[in-house]
Amino acid sequence: MSENLDLKIRAEMRKRRMTFKELAALVGTSGAYLSDILNGNRDGKKAQQHIETVKDILGIR
Repeated sequence: MSENLDLKIRAEMRKRRMTFKELAALVGTSGAYLSDILNGNRDGKKAQQHIETVKDILGIR
C-alpha cells in the first residue's frame, strides 16, 4: 500500500476518532490484521479487497 494512502486512512480515522478495532469490525477482520495491511505487511488479493472496503467506509478516493 502506498504511504500516501496509509496517511489518508489514518488521518480520516483520527478525524472520526476511530480505532483499528472499530474499523476492523466494520471491514469484517481483526484489528491486528487490518494494522498489518496498513503497515504494508500484507498485500495479497484479500488485503487489497479490504483496503477498498476501508476506502469506501471512510469515503477516501
